[in-house]
Amino acid sequence: MLAWPAIASSAPATAIALTPAQSRSFRAWMTHIVATQLKAGPTPRWQQRDCVGLVRFAVAESLREHDEKWKRANGMLGTALPPEVELDQATQAVRHQWRLADGTTSAYVSAIEMVQENARFRGKDCNQAAPGDLLFFDQGDAQHLMVWMNSYIAYHTGTVTTTDNGLRAVKLRELQAWRDTRWHPTQDNPNFAGVYRLNFLSA
Repeated sequence: MLAWPAIASSAPATAIALTPAQSRSFRAWMTHIVATQLKAGPTPRWQQRDCVGLVRFAVAESLREHDEKWKRANGMLGTALPPEVELDQATQAVRHQWRLADGTTSAYVSAIEMVQENARFRGKDCNQAAPGDLLFFDQGDAQHLMVWMNSYIAYHTGTVTTTDNGLRAVKLRELQAWRDTRWHPTQDNPNFAGVYRLNFLSA
């Protein structure tokens, strides 16, 4: 088992940081994008459908410009939407530049690199989570991310069939009561690495 707090503390800080106002808008957009996938089903534009793929997709969609064409394509014309994040040219790079373990950047990042290289450890108390934060589980031979949505937790199972898109929404109390204790987001569960916050968020 990995020593997660030590690894988390060694992850480098991102060179790009959103302002507090931008961070709040991002959180609102990220949870909105995830909730839309849960409600309407995965958009065809989301191609890598697994737990970290959901996070990568939601981040990229949250940080883009949401013009009329985008709203029409996503069925959001005439609906109430969060304020734009309004990135300048210097911060646009955060959309598709995930840091990898070897120090390079890529539009693709694995679940373990997502938290080790692109997020900071917040603790193992879910009360410390804010919307858009990540819950990370290490099951030894596999790692898994979930998204804190404030009133519930969203995730993708990593498996897609003709009858199951893999998306799930679960209340915290329900997850804490699962028969398989490896998935309990509690301080005494060694498989729960904790709550992580994306490095580029300042609030």
